[in-house]
Amino acid sequence: MIRGKEKKEPKKARDLTEGSPFFGLLAFALPVIGGNLFQLFYTLADSVIVGQTLGANALAAVGSTSIIVYFVLCFIQGFTNGFGICLGQRCGAKDQAGMRKSVAASAALCVVFTVLVTAVCCLLAHPILGWMRTPGDIYQDAYDYMFVVLLGTGATVFYNMISNMLRALGDSRTPLYFLIASSLLNVALDVVFIVPLGMGVAGAAWATVLSQLLSAMGCLWAGLRKYEVLRIGAGDFSGFGRTAASHLRVGFPMAFQMSVMCIGQLAMQAAVNALGSAAVAGYTAATKADQVSVLVNNAMGMAISGYVAQNYGAGKQERIRQGVRACLIQTETLNVLMCVGILLLRRQIVALFVTGASEEIIAYSNGYLNGVAPFYVLLGLLLTYRTAVQSMQNTAAPFAACMIELVMRIGSTVLLTRAFGYFGVCIASPLAWAGACCLLIPVYYRMMRAQGTQRTQTADVLRI
Repeated sequence: MIRGKEKKEPKKARDLTEGSPFFGLLAFALPVIGGNLFQLFYTLADSVIVGQTLGANALAAVGSTSIIVYFVLCFIQGFTNGFGICLGQRCGAKDQAGMRKSVAASAALCVVFTVLVTAVCCLLAHPILGWMRTPGDIYQDAYDYMFVVLLGTGATVFYNMISNMLRALGDSRTPLYFLIASSLLNVALDVVFIVPLGMGVAGAAWATVLSQLLSAMGCLWAGLRKYEVLRIGAGDFSGFGRTAASHLRVGFPMAFQMSVMCIGQLAMQAAVNALGSAAVAGYTAATKADQVSVLVNNAMGMAISGYVAQNYGAGKQERIRQGVRACLIQTETLNVLMCVGILLLRRQIVALFVTGASEEIIAYSNGYLNGVAPFYVLLGLLLTYRTAVQSMQNTAAPFAACMIELVMRIGSTVLLTRAFGYFGVCIASPLAWAGACCLLIPVYYRMMRAQGTQRTQTADVLRI
């Protein structure tokens, strides 16, 4: 007798409240790191292919707008990661109805957010380039690239929304698989659009948008097949106002936290743009390498956010402490390795982006990397503690830390650049990271002590 094919049951969310904190976090974090690096690979591929095929001025055009594009990306990542924290807390509490409401609210809010951000960014494209003091010889290419990428904001929101939902459910591999495939497609489309079709820098932008859209569609398809909780209906929008408000209270501060570095870097980019195309090209090559470290650290932050959110929802304080300790060990190990690698490969980094780079371009690139790379350990401390505090429903301290970081980054750029020139730009980020850490680290340990005291008091009451 031939049996009929059994229907495959939808998978349940991965439980991060059990097992080894160190190895469980590492297994969860590695695909997140891979996903973030492949997401960065979109813009890196654009820069490499543009620089090698269209020349230094075209690379400078892409680089002069990359901080705007990166700012939007970081804001989107923070916004959707905040929603993921809300979903993760409900997942840790085993609240199925709450999980469905979280998914419904996140989807609706992301649609509204996409429409607003796309409209505002596209309408302000020309004024933004003016504020950034973009050199005239690269202005048109810079506008073409930035406008197309910002026009495709919906694809970025779509991918980050579904991938953060999957990570909140404990699945960090599915987003990686589709992102790898779409990254390879992005490289192929870059070459086709730029070389045979002659679309210039706009072709690189279209390749990025189309590839990311396909990645988002693939993640959604896989997520709906694997996780029943993602299959929402009209009833899941009941109480939408309360659910949306709770998500915005987490999402907006986290979006600001992840993008605040970029807000300060807008001032840094403007200062570099004023130095001319050679400075922009060298700074662009250096910051592309630097973004690798930033996104690796952001990925570890995303991983610990899902871990802490689930364990906070489950009331497991000691596992939170163990997970944060494990995250620090893993993050700082990666930061030391990246620092050594970047400093050893400084000249090769420039050659990767610019063919026949002048000594002036190389000097600008090396100067920035020498000033920033040794301080990646500060960035690791900042993102680990900030995300842990945020995931335990404390939004005030991370927001205050972001304001400290923003003020110190802009202040350092403005004041130190006047006194020390380009060196002021290079040292602004490490100073900002140090200032934020001075607030966040004491807050985290105070919160953990307070939770321990509360649990002891509760246990005493129960014994009585």
